Amino acid sequence: MTPTPPTKAQLRAFPEQFARSARFSRGRPHSISVADDGRRVLFLRSASGTDAAPRLWLYETGPDAERPLTGAGITAYTADARARRVVVALPGGTLAALDTGTPGPPRPLPGIRDAKAPRLSPGGERLAFVRDGALHVVRRPGGEGAVLCLVAPEGPDVTYGLPDLVARGEIGREEGYWWAPDGTTLLVARTDESGVARRWLGDPAHPERPPRALRYPAAGTANAVTSLHLVAADGGGVRRVALPGRADEGHPEAPWHAPAFEYLTAAGWDAHGPWASVQTRDQRTVRTLALDPADGSARTLAEEHDPYWVSLLPGAPLRTDAGTLVTARVLRDGTRGLAAGTATTPEGLQVREVLGARGEEVLLRASTDPTEVHVWAWTPGTAPTRLSGPGPGVYEGAAGGPTLVLDGLGPEGRTVRVTGRAGGAAAMGGMAVTDHVDGTAVTDHVDGTAVTDGRRGAGGAVESRTAVLRSLEEIPLVLPRPRHLRLGARALRSTLYLPSWHTPGTPLPVLLSPYAGHGLGLVVRARTWWAAVAQWFAEHGFAVLITDGRGTPGRGAPWEYAIHGDRLTAALADQADALRAAADAYPDLDPGRVGIRGWSYGGYLAAAAVLRHPETFHAAVAGAAPSDRALYNTHWEERFLGDPAVLPEGYRASSLLDDAPRLRRPLLLVHGLADENVSPAHMLRLSAALLAAGRPHEVLPLSGAGHGVAGTPVAAALLRHEVRWLGAALGVAVEDRPGERQEAGRPLPTGEARQGGQ
Repeated sequence: MTPTPPTKAQLRAFPEQFARSARFSRGRPHSISVADDGRRVLFLRSASGTDAAPRLWLYETGPDAERPLTGAGITAYTADARARRVVVALPGGTLAALDTGTPGPPRPLPGIRDAKAPRLSPGGERLAFVRDGALHVVRRPGGEGAVLCLVAPEGPDVTYGLPDLVARGEIGREEGYWWAPDGTTLLVARTDESGVARRWLGDPAHPERPPRALRYPAAGTANAVTSLHLVAADGGGVRRVALPGRADEGHPEAPWHAPAFEYLTAAGWDAHGPWASVQTRDQRTVRTLALDPADGSARTLAEEHDPYWVSLLPGAPLRTDAGTLVTARVLRDGTRGLAAGTATTPEGLQVREVLGARGEEVLLRASTDPTEVHVWAWTPGTAPTRLSGPGPGVYEGAAGGPTLVLDGLGPEGRTVRVTGRAGGAAAMGGMAVTDHVDGTAVTDHVDGTAVTDGRRGAGGAVESRTAVLRSLEEIPLVLPRPRHLRLGARALRSTLYLPSWHTPGTPLPVLLSPYAGHGLGLVVRARTWWAAVAQWFAEHGFAVLITDGRGTPGRGAPWEYAIHGDRLTAALADQADALRAAADAYPDLDPGRVGIRGWSYGGYLAAAAVLRHPETFHAAVAGAAPSDRALYNTHWEERFLGDPAVLPEGYRASSLLDDAPRLRRPLLLVHGLADENVSPAHMLRLSAALLAAGRPHEVLPLSGAGHGVAGTPVAAALLRHEVRWLGAALGVAVEDRPGERQEAGRPLPTGEARQGGQ
């Protein structure tokens, strides 16, 4: 269905809606967890699409399937395996307990403040949390249990139970401790950041406030040192896990955090015991180990090598009920798949995440085309079964027992379904279709939209129960009107957004709006926030083109390896190729007026575009751009460029600083001055290099803003500033407010643009 064109009032109101809704993320069910018996589903959801204070909800079957358990203002929650006992985190680090089977408000836990990472044991008999770097435990949370400190830090830069910046932000390891299934012992990460360089973040708008210290390991510098420990939950002692290094490296007795294996990438404790995965500093080897809880010794379960880097797959490794180890594997054709013993997922099914295992069945998120991500079930040795759909979209999932929650964002919006599954994957009911993964037939059992009662249907088949959790997200005032394209020799996945009012034969300036970096694809068949923003820019008079080039996920390992050693050349070439192919297919696209905007890697790409290819790109807005790759962190940057002391040429080739003298197009640099991820130093160094080279440009500092500005008034003001700035740079008359109209800039001759900045 083609959306109705937006009115002028809707266009004017869109930036505020975008900001109030935090990019249309508020009001949706999130942080979903399912009890291991499938009887209860817990989730957070705020009262509306503009409410920032979520409350905890419970879904159970029955007439009152959804009911709130708390008031507003919950920041996080933890539950036991049956989702009966729950502890919620409140602002300020206080905690409160509740029982999902007993009515009444949460009961505050006395004596607990500044608590971080609270986590109930699987049986719910104990609660652990971190305070001041020490791991604490409470017996009988919600009762009269006393707080017991299990292990305390030995210095100010040591913490127990929390991941460091690199583990949390780049590796994806959010946890720092893991409960044993019986709740008697914990596997705990100790993190020592004393050797990590400090950065200081201050707010120039408030010079009276002292700066904050941030431990940030830039490429080539020292990382945090992480070790593992087994800790008795009753305070009975701490035992270090001494994992062996590689004997062929001369460290037969070395702990795993020796240079051979510097990163703890994942860990856990399942029915077969504790385990851990570790990765070498060069990221080319990942080893998965089984740990002995009695003596702390380790043995190797699997080891994966890659000449470029071993990709870390969220949710992997894991072990099935029978103990089969499931790990990530690059298949013969380059597909990123899974291996379980001798069995692998089929070639062409690109696995994005492992959601868990039920018995021997593995639930995962994967795609046969990069523009869609679905939830699948795979039992090793059989064909995968697709569980989400039937339409296109990007799906996430959570499961427990026979219950599966499918959170799908499609072209028309979001639907969150709770489906009870009886008798295995094939009992999903609804509709069965067939997909093909590179010649291998796989069955797609897609849940129906009708709600059934779980009784036997025709032919004796057991039907499933499907219910919908309400999603209260704001519907964008400007609805996307994407044209999905495959462009050029590499079939680059792209979306094109034209103004709803456009008349064929009328030239339009082109605005590229990519991310195009590793790990994130923007070209998907779903109503995303960035699609709505792209349409908003289009309605102001631009043809907006978004392209996922080499380095983005969903097209296999070789596609991603194209950026190894050089962060820019392939990515820029793909944006230029997509632009040319789109202009050939749509003659109204004016290649003589081309702008590009982006944030983070997208901002880096935008600045590089006008610096290195001014013949193609005529103006750029570069937000939070990491212009000097040597300033970025170890794990992310060394994955692509290696050690800067050994391979400096890759860092120099990927830096924008030496390109500063080449600028001859309008360039706007935008950066939050409180950005902990991409330091404002990136923007300041690039601006200084441009100034030293005599190249005019503009700088827009955002006081108090971090790496993202979603949910703040800055988001609305920034959108308006960008569209006005780009309109002036590319000769577009942009209407700003009722009764006001910006003067249109002179249309640019083909292949030319105005010199310098504004």
